[in-house]
Amino acid sequence: MDNLATLKNYLLARPAAEETYPFGPDAMVFKVMGKMFAIVVERGDEIHINLKCDPDEALALRDIFTSIKPGYHMNKKHWNTVYIPGDVPDGELMRMIDGSYQLVVKGLTVALRKQLRARVGSDD
Repeated sequence: MDNLATLKNYLLARPAAEETYPFGPDAMVFKVMGKMFAIVVERGDEIHINLKCDPDEALALRDIFTSIKPGYHMNKKHWNTVYIPGDVPDGELMRMIDGSYQLVVKGLTVALRKQLRARVGSDD
């Protein structure tokens, strides 16, 4: 997933996902029900994507892949930054995106999860 259009399409394919720009034109923030699950920045030939992650899994992924670092400008316990291109296979990146989305949905209030289910028919 070394091209921005493909990455954005995958992120926006998550149920009720939206692309916003609260930090200016350079940082694409992807949200579900108003809560952030990914931040994407393109710098030259490199893409950086911040993804929410279980703290233990975040550490393990950083040990396995050299292109995964603690979340840039984020809570480093709960967020990782993936540098693309890098050594993370597309399938693993997609799994990480799905995991970030699911963690955020899980953390939504009951009322917001109900709204999400009503809007898309499912909350995952």
